[in-house]
Parts: sequence; C-alpha cells; structure tokens
Amino acid sequence: MDGLLVIDKPVGLTSHDVVARVRHILHERRIGHTGTLDPFATGVLLILVGRATRLAQFLSGHNKEYDAVIRLGYATDTGDRTGTPLPSQGSAGEWTPEEIETALASLRGNIEQIPPMYSAKKIAGQKLYELARRGVEVERPPVPVCIHQFTLIKPDGQLMKDNLDGTFDMRVHVACSAGTYIRTLAEDLGKRLGVGAHLAELRRMRAGDFDVETAITLEELKSRFAEESLGTVLYSPGAALSFMPFVHLSDDDAQKVRHGMEVAVEGTEWSDGATIKMCDDAGALIAIGKYDAGKNRLHPHVVFANE
Repeated sequence: MDGLLVIDKPVGLTSHDVVARVRHILHERRIGHTGTLDPFATGVLLILVGRATRLAQFLSGHNKEYDAVIRLGYATDTGDRTGTPLPSQGSAGEWTPEEIETALASLRGNIEQIPPMYSAKKIAGQKLYELARRGVEVERPPVPVCIHQFTLIKPDGQLMKDNLDGTFDMRVHVACSAGTYIRTLAEDLGKRLGVGAHLAELRRMRAGDFDVETAITLEELKSRFAEESLGTVLYSPGAALSFMPFVHLSDDDAQKVRHGMEVAVEGTEWSDGATIKMCDDAGALIAIGKYDAGKNRLHPHVVFANE
C-alpha cells in the first residue's frame, strides 16, 4: 500500500492527529504528511502512505492556496483566534475601498515575513512555539516568500462584515509560495490599515496539483478502506508526482537503477540538476533521478522500487 491521499482536514485536529488516525484506519505504520495545518484550520492535507513517505521532499515545496477570514480590530499573541487578545490599536472600519486595495497590493509579490513565535520553525534547534509557551521570545530573521494573489472575497458585494463589536471580518483568497505564514499576512495587513488584526478562519484550498474538491474526509477514508475500494482515492507514487518530467527505462536500465546505478539518456531538454521520474515500461515509478547535463546521464537520487 503505497501512494498519496488528499485529506480534508477537519477543525480541531493537528496534522499529527490526522496522521495517527490514517495510520489507525489503514493499519499502516509508515504514514507522513506534507505542509502542516494548525488545529483551527481546515482543508487540503497531503498524506503519504507506505514507501511514498520518501517522496515528501518533492511535494512540500509547492505553492498553496487558501481562503481566509482576517478579523480587524485587535491582534492576538499567536496571530490567530486561538491566542490571547492584545491591547487594541487604531480604529477599525474607517477605510475606503481604495485604501484596502492599496494595503492588499503592498503585500503581493516578493516580500519578506518574520516567522511568528507560535510556529514550528526551529531556531538553534528549538521549535519557536515551545519557546513561546515558556514566555521566551527570540529574534527571527525574515524569510522571503511570494504572494501570487491576495484578493478580497466579497459575499453579496460587501467589502467586509461588521461584527457589531468593534471588529470587522474581511474574507480573502491567498495564493502563495510554500513557507508563507497566513497569520503573519493577516497581521501585516492590519498594520498597513493602522489596526490590530488576526486570522479568524483558514481553509487550504490547494496544495500543488491537489485541490479541496478532490479531498476526502477521514470518515470517507474509513468507508473506502472497509469497502476495499481504497484504490479509488489513493494516488499512485507516480501520479503523486505528475508535475515532474519522466523517462521510460529499458528493462536493462531499470535493473541498473534499482541497484542505484546511473544510466545514459539522449535527446532531452532538461536543465542540469533537474529532478526526473524514472519509470519502467509500464509507467511504474522506480526512482527519482538527478540529471547531469554534461554527461547526459541520470543518477538515481531516491530509489523507490528495489524489485
């Protein structure tokens, strides 16, 4: 049982909770995930099963898309709704559409973010959230990210919802590079508008080639497994890497690759160092290779199938 599952993570579970539940449902020890989601967030979580856990490095760096609710009116110590409110700053709800668009536009493109203290990022070998829980704050170097889209979602044409308690909810769509903190984006938008802000809701709509429309719930996974129809929702390792260029190997070359030996390739237009799927004649994934343009050869980087 090897492949990839696209799970619609429910609210209240950590990504590790989802891994544990999938492990229990499938009776499979080797389960992993790519791209952590906070417990209050929902949406696409890619789960790797069996030997496919070795493919995580090739999936974790892909662009992501989110629908989110940014609450303007106060910030929290975690940057999201689970945190403790901080003293209010500024006054919410006094912006023109042009001012809002200017603020959004200023956060599009290539920007730098300072990772939040309440994150799994490690500094000097320690996870930031573990330090934050002990009341320790450390300096975090800014990280370059790219915000491809940062736009309003306007239900009924409204710019935002007045919560009648001094706060306003703004629905947004974000398409961004891997490693982007949507909480930080929410806080930075508030700063542009002169008011405290935090992330009230977050739903991951897409991770790489996989969107929420193709995702299944944990309950659906349990049913598919019980019905012995897991194959209808489990992407093969090769299909999980559908974005990657590939080459079909002869039987002799396939045998060499299974033993970690490089093979010659001709007539390619791959750049030096390109990552290539190495498949047998039937299209089954054997290995992930690195291309040496100087020698026109592929060297197995991760051997997936040894038989």
